[in-house]
Amino acid sequence: MARQPLFDDLEIGEIALQLDDQEPEDVIAWALETFDEDRIAIVTALQADGMVILDMAYRMKPNIRVMTVDTGRLPQATYDFYEQVRERYPEARFEVLFPDYREVEEMVRRHGINLFYKSVPMRLLCCHVRKVRPLIRALNQLDAWFTGLRRDQWASRAAIRKVEIDHDHDGVIKINPLADWTKEDVWAYIEEFDVPKHPLYAEGYTSIGCAPCTRPIQPGEDDRAGRWWWETNAPKECGIHCPIETGGFEHEMEAIVGHGHHENGHAH
Repeated sequence: MARQPLFDDLEIGEIALQLDDQEPEDVIAWALETFDEDRIAIVTALQADGMVILDMAYRMKPNIRVMTVDTGRLPQATYDFYEQVRERYPEARFEVLFPDYREVEEMVRRHGINLFYKSVPMRLLCCHVRKVRPLIRALNQLDAWFTGLRRDQWASRAAIRKVEIDHDHDGVIKINPLADWTKEDVWAYIEEFDVPKHPLYAEGYTSIGCAPCTRPIQPGEDDRAGRWWWETNAPKECGIHCPIETGGFEHEMEAIVGHGHHENGHAH
């Protein structure tokens, strides 16, 4: 079913202004009232911010859709935690998104299983195949999605609004209820409401992604320093929230998608 734009940029801008000083629960309530329950979802990697949004939304609408991407390279601890979360929120509609196996096979055939260590474009390629493309397929079926983005996480996120039109993903409405929260706010909520915590936080992780691309941080390091730590002067983004384009990445992406689908008669 094609998405019907419910708001234009001006309308969303006005709503964002109205919601900017509102509590996250108010933002979530607005979204749950505004969008059809089958056309809105929480998208989360089960990190602290996403878990806060899940807990808040579940209190209002237990059958909320919750999507998470299994890249195929996640730590075992993440899979175990996912089962714990499912048990804690039994009425939520959990969906695991997987990459297209043909695209993964073609990427690995061309560049090896650990291509992400070779260069920034190779790392972006891997993120795109394993994480971004599965999410884009899901967003195409939604009118709105919740994220756990905060302005204080990284420079590229400093200007996010609580509600915005996601023009990078065909105009889906992106809802960031925790935009003006701090890390301290997030953890205070988790402690107060006993929200499940990913076990890797206790081991010094502050941002949890794929196993080969995430490490605990050292004292004094930025919270996202544990992501793709071998790169220098590269964006600490996978491309979902911040579109990233480099010539080599774009060319390889086209080659992989084209090869993976055309030989099966599924041109996308």
